Amino acid sequence: FIQMLRSAKKRDVLQLLRTAPKEMCPFLVEAAVAAQSVASLAALSDFLDFSKEPKSLLEKFLYAAAFSPQPSGELLQLILDKLDGKQLAPEIWETGIVAVGSLVGKLCQQKLCGLQQVVERGVETILRRLRGAEEEPEVVTYLLALGNARLPETMPTLLGHAEDGSTAVTAAATSALQRFPAAHISSKVKRVMRRIFHQKRKNYDKTCRLAAAEILLDNHPLLMDVINILLATSEMETEMATFLLLKVQTMLRHHHHHLAKKIMKDIMGDPQINNYNFFSKVGISSSFSGPLIVTQDLTSTFGLDLLFLEGGFLRKSVSDFSLLSQGQRLRAAQVTFEAQGMESMMGENLSEGEDEPQLMAGMSATFFDVQLRPIIFFQGYTDLMAKVLLSSGEPTSVVKGNLQLMDHHQVIPLQSGLQVTVKLQGGLGLDISADMDVSIWEQELKSSVNVRGSLAMDFQAELDSPFLQTTLRSQTEVETSIHFNTKLSFSSSPVLMCLQLREEQVPYR
Repeated sequence: FIQMLRSAKKRDVLQLLRTAPKEMCPFLVEAAVAAQSVASLAALSDFLDFSKEPKSLLEKFLYAAAFSPQPSGELLQLILDKLDGKQLAPEIWETGIVAVGSLVGKLCQQKLCGLQQVVERGVETILRRLRGAEEEPEVVTYLLALGNARLPETMPTLLGHAEDGSTAVTAAATSALQRFPAAHISSKVKRVMRRIFHQKRKNYDKTCRLAAAEILLDNHPLLMDVINILLATSEMETEMATFLLLKVQTMLRHHHHHLAKKIMKDIMGDPQINNYNFFSKVGISSSFSGPLIVTQDLTSTFGLDLLFLEGGFLRKSVSDFSLLSQGQRLRAAQVTFEAQGMESMMGENLSEGEDEPQLMAGMSATFFDVQLRPIIFFQGYTDLMAKVLLSSGEPTSVVKGNLQLMDHHQVIPLQSGLQVTVKLQGGLGLDISADMDVSIWEQELKSSVNVRGSLAMDFQAELDSPFLQTTLRSQTEVETSIHFNTKLSFSSSPVLMCLQLREEQVPYR
């Protein structure tokens, strides 16, 4: 379909969009974004009216753009023009800003940063609006966009928000910093992370301190940091200490051999740390990471982090599928559930010095290194009650649609003087939904994430010469679905917990 659209005129693409049946429209919009021809972008510009199109179609358009493997400056231009100065629905505005961040990042990866004014305009839009933002959710959205862009020059802005922001702002800024490659995690960044983790200037929420610790542990960790983080666990509540001890052990298992060996040797030589009392924390929090697929060129890992509160409530769960190849890491899918303020509702005591957090549950997801707009299940007690009583029982759709993953075209001259043309296209159909169900009467909390995906790849190599023409073509399709369910029952103590990861058969053609 993309190949067909690339040779179509604007008039034809526009007519197609306008006359297509409603259920076909999202597919056509996604294909037009992927085609990225001048004609298809011009047709989209005329067709999409941001003040009145259904929200779902506009989100489809923005996410298709955000996932584009090699976006053009014109696509970013189109989105910035559509977002400019209009009264938009808040969800569309948030999705739009997150998409702008992703496009700016990808254009800079293609070394188009200083060359195209539109990239400067994109960065400037995010930073200017961030400076003027007064409401917390707005600030969080701009920080997520900076996380998608991963531009080194925005580091000072992110560090400032990480250290001085409210809990939600600090969490968003540290999670944006976690997405930068190790080369950009400088000694200055590490200094700020140490101040947050050791609470030098003020008290921080558990999740923010843990994110700071993860940045210190994941990016060429210094022995001093590993030891100080371990020593700090003796002052912490059981759950947080358990989580961190497991995190350090995971880090040592997966890090470069010689570095991990040296750190382990020094830790084992320190009687303050290497003793039964220290490593025998018995919380239910856990941090696990292990390989799913290992080949010569690629390692695929599955990680699961579960942080509980002292009373046995789940505070945060992160399930992560990553691909590692030649020193690069791609977060294929990462889904985070967060719940806060539950303990006060059940009459649990807060730790000393902690503010009472607002009752809230929500989730956020990152796919192929693009962070999506977070979804709030409920915020505040009245909202929770309304949702419990009016629950539709339908899972919330996180992302659904077709994305172009690869689009590669290359001409290779052979030694014989002939040349081969290689084309590779890959598309991904994705349907991810999530559900969180809190039952006050049964005292249960259930969450489920369902991921269904199908990947299709089309490879073609052509050798063309005056006397001979030969073509090699291969098509690959693979489908998979993964269901991840958690169920917590807190009617009695200790809290009962069941986790289930179910994978259906993977057909491969």
